[in-house]
Amino acid sequence: MKYVVLLGDGMSDQPIKTLDGKTPLQAAKTPNMDFMARRGTLGLAQTVPQGYPPGSDVANLSMFGYNPVECYTGRSPLEAASMGVSLGPDDVAFRINLVNLDARAGRLTMNDYSAGHISTADGRELVEELQRQLGNDEFSFHPGVSYRHLLVWHGGNTQIKATPPHDITGQDVIMHFPKGEGAEKLIELMNSSQLIFNNHPQYKRRLAAGETPANSIWPWGLGKAPAMANYRDKFGLSGAVISAVDLIKGIGVYAGLDIIEVPGATGYLDTNFAGKASAAVEALKERDFVFVHVEAPDEASHSGKLADKLKAIELFDELIVGPVLEGLKQFGEYRVLCAPDHPTPLALMTHTSDAVPFVIYSGEEAEKPGVAGYDEISAKGTGVHVAEGFRLMEQLLGR
Repeated sequence: MKYVVLLGDGMSDQPIKTLDGKTPLQAAKTPNMDFMARRGTLGLAQTVPQGYPPGSDVANLSMFGYNPVECYTGRSPLEAASMGVSLGPDDVAFRINLVNLDARAGRLTMNDYSAGHISTADGRELVEELQRQLGNDEFSFHPGVSYRHLLVWHGGNTQIKATPPHDITGQDVIMHFPKGEGAEKLIELMNSSQLIFNNHPQYKRRLAAGETPANSIWPWGLGKAPAMANYRDKFGLSGAVISAVDLIKGIGVYAGLDIIEVPGATGYLDTNFAGKASAAVEALKERDFVFVHVEAPDEASHSGKLADKLKAIELFDELIVGPVLEGLKQFGEYRVLCAPDHPTPLALMTHTSDAVPFVIYSGEEAEKPGVAGYDEISAKGTGVHVAEGFRLMEQLLGR
């Protein structure tokens, strides 16, 4: 038996007036997900436990089959694992975004949480410069992918409140600066990064090219290393993870799964969709399980771009879901779980903790009456509700 999770990050949404009251999942052309929905088990799952932030970290731990209540310590330790950065018992990891802040009319606002989706090469250049100028025995900077990077505070404090930058696009950032004991050290690093970036040759180069320059770091998502059982011990499975995002790969590292790097995987709309699907099918030739993650719908939502979200969903369906379903036929028995991790409504440009639509499909051909397709409304209409999202993995495995 082969098992597959196909995850379209942030696909779920709310009804949109310009779509005649439909959600993007209802409006998008998704024949492959609709096919599964009409033949499989369709319902809603609560991937974010009550009282927890609706982040991709919490929600994806659930989608991997881990109870966040038992193992969640923060986002950044998971990203650190993906980047090969080992955390000591007293180390606190922070995600640092490269951002663009806009100072106008006496206000400092979050203009772009991704510095124009800065390239990995440009991002690395800046983070390596931060390490040269600011790195020491207390703080170390580690380059990641695009705008997503890592700060490790050796002997740091976890009792700090830090706001995700994608939650405050267009808002005044001063009130969202880090707060708590030791927060002044992080703010000092932010201020220092602004001086370094504004005097770096890349700043003028990106401006001249019509690109958004990074002019600050933004720390958030802090935490210490978690304790997690690996997949062989927990589920008796060998497996692999395919994603462009360090967070997802980091969960895979802690789960003891193989991390498959796909050339051209960017975490954005220009990602190598087809390459991910091909790698997933190939991975199953030697493994029991594969988790395929696509970030593009979530990125479009954070940017408030409806056309991009519809396109991301349609490409996910056409270039990921369809080819994987076709490729699975060679293995005989298989089961597929398709879902987002959390909703990311375009109107809010951030995550919510609402339940998400899921479908589990195992190759049955009989079509069920009364299901329009794969979307939030159809899923709610089935009356199937998984109150603890981490149990979806148990359902996928038939346990």
